[in-house]
Amino acid sequence: MARMTDFFAEAGRVLGTIWTAAITPVDTPGSLLILSMCGFSLVVVLFRPTWRITRHVITIAHEAAHGLAALLTGRKLEGIRLHSDTSGLTVSRGRPRGFGMILTAFAGYVGPGLIGLGAAWLLREGYAVGLLWLLVLLLALLLVQIRNLFGLWSILVSGAALVFVSWWLPAEAQMGAAYAVTWFLLFGAVRPVLELQVQRARGRAASSDADQLAGLTGVPGVVWVLLFLVVTGGSVVLGGTWILAAG
Repeated sequence: MARMTDFFAEAGRVLGTIWTAAITPVDTPGSLLILSMCGFSLVVVLFRPTWRITRHVITIAHEAAHGLAALLTGRKLEGIRLHSDTSGLTVSRGRPRGFGMILTAFAGYVGPGLIGLGAAWLLREGYAVGLLWLLVLLLALLLVQIRNLFGLWSILVSGAALVFVSWWLPAEAQMGAAYAVTWFLLFGAVRPVLELQVQRARGRAASSDADQLAGLTGVPGVVWVLLFLVVTGGSVVLGGTWILAAG
């Protein structure tokens, strides 16, 4: 009984420490760190070998956005799969047409950019550490919806990396990680949209989100791609403005 009490006391202490760190604003770092993380993240996105690995993070955000949109519109979320080729699949049940299905299909490609925009706002307000712990929480919530082993591995590795940075690394490293993740989400949201249109032009993406939306609405798929680009590009501009102005 005493061991159980000690366990809950220690767990409460850890959670209290995390909560205090998450809700306590920190000073904005210097422009050098902010710009360095911006340049680093941009290189990671543009350099093909690093993009092949880190694109899995964008896929996680993409499928999470599909899942959240499905839940918000009253659809039943059946599960999410993440694949080693960086593709993913979110399955939900509900009306095959209508607003819920349209919003669910639309949310995927714009999701990473909007998450990045929210992260940029938190950085502007001084919650860099809070951002890292919030991402850990979101991954934990997403974990229960994963339906394949590679997806499980992807979420656990991503979550473990964030916990390691948030709990064990010094404050400057945590700050750098928060800005790097935010810049990466903003930049990384744009590249899949451009890749999507290239694939569509080559006839290799007949079942893409844009083409599903075209079937649901009658609006051509290329228009939806342009809307994806407007949202993701706008997120880069607005989020980048917030980050740089705060620095």
